[in-house]
Amino acid sequence: MRRLAVLLTLSVLWAAPVLAQTSDWREVPAENLLVIDTTEGRVLVELMPEVAPNHVQRIQTLVRRGFYDGLSFHRVMPGFMAQTGDPQGTGLGGSDLPDVQAEFTFRRGAEPAFVPIEGTDRGLARAAGVQLGLFGVMPVQTQPDGQMFATRDGRVEAQAWFCTGVVGAARTAGDVNTANSQFFIMNASGTMLNGQYTAFGRVVGPMDAVMALQPGEGGSGIVPEATRDRMTRLRMAADIPVPDRPRVRVLNGGSARFAELIETRRAARGASFSLCDVAPLSEVFE
Repeated sequence: MRRLAVLLTLSVLWAAPVLAQTSDWREVPAENLLVIDTTEGRVLVELMPEVAPNHVQRIQTLVRRGFYDGLSFHRVMPGFMAQTGDPQGTGLGGSDLPDVQAEFTFRRGAEPAFVPIEGTDRGLARAAGVQLGLFGVMPVQTQPDGQMFATRDGRVEAQAWFCTGVVGAARTAGDVNTANSQFFIMNASGTMLNGQYTAFGRVVGPMDAVMALQPGEGGSGIVPEATRDRMTRLRMAADIPVPDRPRVRVLNGGSARFAELIETRRAARGASFSLCDVAPLSEVFE
């Protein structure tokens, strides 16, 4: 298979080495790997049912119906996000299924392993009494693992952050429980959305196609109909025949190599170092 090594970051791209110790890597499960083919290229997203199970189930259901095939990116705002999933193309449409209740926070267990990223957003972490880090590929603020022993379910409260590559559920109205079929992909950090929208996955392949989407006009970001990019086909990797199925592996956050990458980024950013400066290192096999 042909291999493409990719590191997703907020503003820089590191070359991903081929590691001899394959135990440092984990493969994204095919049942959670969303394959989005667009007019600008392919986007690969790891869905995270641990973070937002109902939203992940909705996406999987609609993908398997073929609901998204041919729908446009009707709102694209460089430096913010790209929105799609509306059959009307207006931002007001959805599927025939009921709206999905908001999942702004979740109960985090011991798996996937949480990787604290020390020194990020120090003022916020101190004020809120939380740790910041990666839960799988998702950036989160969370109560520390040490508090799990004191909770009835052995879990702690956590909330996802909207950093570059994070995928969230759009709403059709002001009501936080009106998410249905629409979703957006962050093309920059937008932490003002934390706790306001549901995050349910993150891009684990190249961001090139997302960054190349036709931008919208004015403050609304609405793209003229004639120039809109489209999603040509969406599939779950598990539904693609094995010979044609893309595979993605992600460097484990607890590995020594990932720790080195964090330190490199921390040194480059200095006092402004943020959780959104840390992103998964992935390799895509196609």
